Amino acid sequence: MCAQVLLRILATAFTLTAACIILTSKETVNVFTIEMEARYSYSPALKFFAYANIIGCAFSVFSLFLASIYGPMGLHPSKYFYIFIHDMIMMALLLAGCAAATTIGYVGKYGESHSGWMPICDSVAKFCHKIIASVAFSYFGVIFYLCLAIITANQSRKIQV
Repeated sequence: MCAQVLLRILATAFTLTAACIILTSKETVNVFTIEMEARYSYSPALKFFAYANIIGCAFSVFSLFLASIYGPMGLHPSKYFYIFIHDMIMMALLLAGCAAATTIGYVGKYGESHSGWMPICDSVAKFCHKIIASVAFSYFGVIFYLCLAIITANQSRKIQV
């Protein structure tokens, strides 16, 4: 139970950090007298990434709240399946957000010559570094939720029917 609480606290902290970094990421530069602004809200994939981390953080706090209520008494073993489903859904949501942000980050860094998309990270390096940091924190959140899913799956396997 202690490992689960620690992992949920870590998942909360890392998804909150990822969300805060992405929500505050913006940069304005002048390129040949043209003002160019980069924000997470200009990309649907980065917006999805931000929302996935906000939802992941909120549900981590919610699951911590439930753990604090049921912690001293212990959770009935039949409920571990529902916790397992919760952890798997949160892991899948965060992983989907990370995949979307990673894809956009790759295009931002290297461009896509077949589509005519030019790389922008040379121009807005501060913005790109914040996105990289946010994605890294979020991937750690995915790993914590994977560990939680493995632990709860193991606990639900021990249920006597």
